[in-house]
Amino acid sequence: MSSALFQRVTRNVLPSLHPTKEQWVGCLIGQCIGDAVGAPVEGLLPKDCKRHAEKVLRHGLLDDPFLGQTRFGQYTDDSQLARELLAGLCEHGELNSADYAARIVRLFVQGEVVGAGKATAEVAHRLARGVASDEAGIPAPSAGNGSAMRAAPIGLWYADDPVKLVAAAREQSRITHQDIRCAAGAVAIAGAVAIALRPSPIVVEPFLDELAEWVRCIDETVAFDVNQVASWVSLSPDAAATFMARAGLCPGHDGDGEWRGISGYVVSSVLWSLYSFLRSPEDFVQTIETAVSVGGDVDTTAAMAGAMSGAHLSIDALPMTLCERLTDQGRWGFGELSQLAESAFHTWQAQRRAVS
Repeated sequence: MSSALFQRVTRNVLPSLHPTKEQWVGCLIGQCIGDAVGAPVEGLLPKDCKRHAEKVLRHGLLDDPFLGQTRFGQYTDDSQLARELLAGLCEHGELNSADYAARIVRLFVQGEVVGAGKATAEVAHRLARGVASDEAGIPAPSAGNGSAMRAAPIGLWYADDPVKLVAAAREQSRITHQDIRCAAGAVAIAGAVAIALRPSPIVVEPFLDELAEWVRCIDETVAFDVNQVASWVSLSPDAAATFMARAGLCPGHDGDGEWRGISGYVVSSVLWSLYSFLRSPEDFVQTIETAVSVGGDVDTTAAMAGAMSGAHLSIDALPMTLCERLTDQGRWGFGELSQLAESAFHTWQAQRRAVS
């Protein structure tokens, strides 16, 4: 990273950061809740997603047979991969790409992955066959959101060091996605979590200005798009979706035909997660509802938005009825996820004290 870029990403950074254990737990649990709310209606039209989100979030219908869902709580690969990333950071004290690649392979080889994206699944099988982690990733122009959806733990671990945050977000992205837009999307999600951890109120324009500066270290175009969220964050979800489509940010939508939801394209899904959070930064439930109601790849948009919201508000602001239902096929529920986040926080805290 050049000295100019170093100055760019360190501009306006707080001299010290004191996140709480509850924020770390909130980030991981918030991601899993968003993922679990969106998972049953992934790929469906907005009308179905809106109905589902309202029933779960507003009416508490957690055992609703709507569209085949029988019990709320199962999260998908979005959060499984984020969980494993956090576990690796905790174990090694930093991002270890070889370890993380091995964790991805293990999940796939053991058949534990839920709702896997095609690109990540393909890379996992390449890695399992012995392809090097720096060569296995899907090349450009494929630009899915698979590496952005799992990047929130990078924002937790490197929140006090934006230079390392940018480098780590990019490095973990390249394991599965080589398109530079994917790395930029991962930086956007990790950076949003890092900024959301700060105790100051969320102010949209400064938030996005700083975040765009970090993303610009990777890709100027994606940074420009991140900055533009400020101009439409006050719009209603329907108007914001139309704006995105007409601005060419949602491939396949021209803004005039029927809106069918956010695709898995990294830029559109990252922008929608930022919009969802920044539209209601003090209201977790509203953030998740906005992220899901758009339709399309809503487990991912809600997972990323939920990580931001949980990091900002902490676990105390998240609905306990939803927290307690989380599960990964009978394991890795609320208690285990919370324990992982707490352990990671204490490891991070001890590491920072040792070098201060």
